[in-house]
Amino acid sequence: MKLPFPTLTADEAAALIQNGQTLGCSGFTPAGAAKVIPKALAARARAEHEAGRPFKVAIVTGASTGDSLDGELARADAISWRTPYQSNKSLRDSINKGKTRFFDMHLSHVQQQVRAGFLGQMDWAIVEACAVSADGQIVLTTSVGASNTFLRCAKKVLIELNHFHSPRLRGFHDIYEPQDPPYRQPVPIIRPSDHIGQPTVKIDPSKIAGIVESNMADETGGFEPADAVTNKIGENVANFLAGEIRAGRVPREFLPLQSGVGNIANAVLGALGANPEIPAFEMYSEVIQDSVVDLIRSGKIRFATGTSLTIGKEKLQAFYDDLEFFRPRVLLRPQEITNNPEIVRRLGIITVNTAIEVDIFGNVNSTHVMGSNLMNGIGGSGDFTRNAYISVFTCPSSAKGGKISTIVPLVSHMDHSEHSVHVVVTEQGVADLRGKDPNERARLIVQHCAHPEYRDELLRYFEMAKDGHSPQTLANAFLMHQQFLQTGDMRGVKWTP
Repeated sequence: MKLPFPTLTADEAAALIQNGQTLGCSGFTPAGAAKVIPKALAARARAEHEAGRPFKVAIVTGASTGDSLDGELARADAISWRTPYQSNKSLRDSINKGKTRFFDMHLSHVQQQVRAGFLGQMDWAIVEACAVSADGQIVLTTSVGASNTFLRCAKKVLIELNHFHSPRLRGFHDIYEPQDPPYRQPVPIIRPSDHIGQPTVKIDPSKIAGIVESNMADETGGFEPADAVTNKIGENVANFLAGEIRAGRVPREFLPLQSGVGNIANAVLGALGANPEIPAFEMYSEVIQDSVVDLIRSGKIRFATGTSLTIGKEKLQAFYDDLEFFRPRVLLRPQEITNNPEIVRRLGIITVNTAIEVDIFGNVNSTHVMGSNLMNGIGGSGDFTRNAYISVFTCPSSAKGGKISTIVPLVSHMDHSEHSVHVVVTEQGVADLRGKDPNERARLIVQHCAHPEYRDELLRYFEMAKDGHSPQTLANAFLMHQQFLQTGDMRGVKWTP
């Protein structure tokens, strides 16, 4: 059936967008991200710059996206400001050089802030879909993120109709948008598998300015294979949680799990799947990645809900080939629902996220290198950590071939305070911080989580700072960081008496 909307080329769609406008783009990781229009927009920005005319746009997304969006636009110097999260090297460089303004946000906040107008008027929504109807029903692809809010709030809409993704995805999305205060009602989810919304996003069809057809896989990259360090971290997490079941602090039927994205997260999920003391469980998370799909197939994960299906091209094709097997086992929701603090607390979610560095009292830096250079962003880790039944942070005990200790006297940037962090895990061991005062926390973290090359130095620092509830020596707190910046190695630091 022919749709009553203009069919445009990517260049024609990009020509509709003006300098200074704000764009809400689909994507939560590269899954479901807008691809062809942003790439054409980057080409247009380069042409405008060569002609001596300014051209930059503001970009709001669900989270990170693919290189065709964040990378191309950053390399074209076409992004004035960006939120809420990114993971692209070109964009990261632009942010850290001060060329692109970036403000980090908890991902559960994005949709409400867009609706409230905190980020200004949304001029355009550019959203990938696998099906569109004449009456304005849109079936999203491999992510929801904040797309439903962008579609509803934007003045005009451009749809990337991507034929790589099967229209049989209809029914995999649970689109629910709460009312805003003071009219908001409780979000009616009491089990991860509860369906509470609609399978499509319904908008006024008159807002659709055009459809650009494409056939492109998500730009999802693979993860590095597990190694001895990541495998040991995974084992430590799984053994800790199995011990919690034995101790009666976690129910024998287990609790829903949230896991971050990446090599360590894959290792943790793999270890949970292999541990015979961990029963089959459910996931209530942001990202459903390759390891989750494998555990669903094996029966170790009974049900998984998230806001994106972030899996490689071959595995995604296998997912589509076996779509009816996954239909009752996988559900994609908006990020303000997957990351909703009310639901995280209600369900009693066990959260596992990754740190860049952890200090001896349990404060966590998950966003900045050496205190100043942004890596990716806080993402949803704060949404889950603060409201978790048990919050776990993982990281290797050292980095850069041992030249950096990830356990430090004081984090160079704080994203999660000691009040929210329950457990720290490295390949060295586990520090259970629950019910411990700062002195006890410091000794546990150093003895159980720090790399052996750094333990004596960290204990010496702690023992030098004898006064106060949280003993710190401000003259020495960042000495390890300063030494690394000067010499390229944290080892052998000389503490100031």
